[in-house]
Amino acid sequence: MDRDELERRMARAVADEDYELAARLRDRISALDSTLFQRQVPGRMGLGTDQQVFAPPKGWKPPKKPDLGVSNVKPRRGGR
Repeated sequence: MDRDELERRMARAVADEDYELAARLRDRISALDSTLFQRQVPGRMGLGTDQQVFAPPKGWKPPKKPDLGVSNVKPRRGGR
């Protein structure tokens, strides 16, 4: 469904005083507007989860991992 259809259904639900349906439709409209978060597919992470998942912007690349062979710690003097 597109945003206009959802808004019409939400207005109809408010006119019929079905506020629970209107709230669910409002949440779906706000989920369409968000760019960084995507709604989780029901049942994908288990029953009852409704967690939002971070989606990085297009073209984003993770930074390079540090080289584990190089240490930034200077050796101690005097030994143990």
